[in-house]
Amino acid sequence: MTAMNEIIIYLVQTALSLLLLVMLLRFLLQLVRADFYNPISQFVAKVTNPFVLPLRKIIPSFGSIDLASLLLSVLLQLAGVVSILLLNGVALPSMLPLLIWSALGVAGLLVNIYFFALLAMIILSWVASGSKNPAIYLLYQITEPVMAPVRKILPAMGGLDFSPILVFIVINIIQIALGHIANSVGLVPGLVFGL
Repeated sequence: MTAMNEIIIYLVQTALSLLLLVMLLRFLLQLVRADFYNPISQFVAKVTNPFVLPLRKIIPSFGSIDLASLLLSVLLQLAGVVSILLLNGVALPSMLPLLIWSALGVAGLLVNIYFFALLAMIILSWVASGSKNPAIYLLYQITEPVMAPVRKILPAMGGLDFSPILVFIVINIIQIALGHIANSVGLVPGLVFGL
C-alpha cells in the first residue's frame, strides 16, 4: 500500500466517522428531547439538516425516534465499510453482511457515545459542579434518561451516586455482546466505526 493510498483511506475514514458521529448525536438529541435552542444542538441540526430533511419526507419519525437519522447513520457506516474495503482492494461481500456489519457498528458507536458522555459527566461533576455551560447541560440531557432509572433501583448511599458504576457495567456487557456478535457474523475488527 502506498503512502497516498493510506492518506486517502485516513481522510475518508475521518470524514465519514465525524459525519456519522454528528448524525448519531442528532438521533440521540431528538430521542432524549434535548433542548433544541442549545447552541450545540443548533450546530448538529444545521450540519445534518441537508441530509435528514429530504429523507424525512419519505421516512417519518416514530414518536421520538428519528428513523431518518438512524437510517442515515447506518448508510454512513455502510459507506465507510465499502470505501475501506474498496480502497484496500478487497472484494465486497453480499449486501446482507454489509448491512449487519453497519448496524452493529452504529450500535457500538451509540454505546461508546454513552460511555464517554457518562465519563465526561463524572469528571465534570468534580471540576465544574453547577456550571451553566451548554455542553454540560446537553451531556446531562443525554445521560439522565439512562441514569434516572438506575438511581431508582439503587438505595440511597448518603449523598453518593453509585449509579454510573452500574451503568458502566451494563455498557461493558453490551460491548462484549456486540464484539461476540460481530465475530459470529465475520466482521473484521477495525472495519466499522464504533467496534
